[in-house]
Amino acid sequence: MPEQVKAQHELWRDTQRQIKPIIDEDEKEEFDQQIGYAMEYNLPVKLTIWGDGFTEVITGKVYYIDQITHQLRIETKPGEFERVAFASVIGVAVGD
Repeated sequence: MPEQVKAQHELWRDTQRQIKPIIDEDEKEEFDQQIGYAMEYNLPVKLTIWGDGFTEVITGKVYYIDQITHQLRIETKPGEFERVAFASVIGVAVGD
């Protein structure tokens, strides 16, 4: 019985998946500018992240931009950081 419930849950989860939106170069540049602005003026950002067919919203302040690993470090709570890959960002809103 637990296997059947798990299988139904996985089937439902698969039906909820979305394809990744295509982000063109202009949108990427706009995201970069907004993230840089937020970091310079210490403003909170709301990032929409796509991963494995689902979107997630992360809110916090940009702590560090790592150009080598192509990741952002976002301070979600004081002393708590989350790493976000540039490629997974599909939306940026500053000051929300």
